[in-house]
Amino acid sequence: MSNRTAPDAARRSERSRRAIFEAALSLVGEVGYDKLTIEGIAARAGVGKQTIYRWWSSKAAVLLDAFTADADVNIAALPDTGDLAADLKFVLRATVDEFRDAKWQAPYRALAVAGAGDPELSANFVARLLEPGMQVYVDRLRAAQEAGQVAADADLRIAVEMLLNPVSHRWLMRTGELSHAFVDTLVDMVLDGLRPRT
Repeated sequence: MSNRTAPDAARRSERSRRAIFEAALSLVGEVGYDKLTIEGIAARAGVGKQTIYRWWSSKAAVLLDAFTADADVNIAALPDTGDLAADLKFVLRATVDEFRDAKWQAPYRALAVAGAGDPELSANFVARLLEPGMQVYVDRLRAAQEAGQVAADADLRIAVEMLLNPVSHRWLMRTGELSHAFVDTLVDMVLDGLRPRT
């Protein structure tokens, strides 16, 4: 009677899934979204393409899962030092640095372009990444509102869009330099409009 244990299928599946994610993210940076293929991902990951098709229906679905795999870990509450402007500038400067990271840029741009023509992909991307990310800003602004730093009647969701949309638009459309100075000015202007009026 053999003492060998049976292979752990769950562990093997998780290794394959991680290899597929790494392959998709690296390949989209190397060849671009248009030339990204399921076959290419499978070859890079060392799996059969049927393994990929068993779990995902398209390259866009693979890329979305790869890009958002650790989103719940990466989205954390914004700092609350009591200085709302400083906290927002700190986080948006980090966002600018992330937008400049070539490893991060390629999959994000690919998903933005693919999502423009695929409502289901876009809805999934918004639900899994953008909405949770926006909610942490809403929460931070609500704390500031409760502390009397933001007008009581301010629409916090619109306020967050005023902060984030110019950043993503400038980055995606390349309409100007995306810099720390830009987000600092943006924060000052938005908060000026949100202050309680006496």
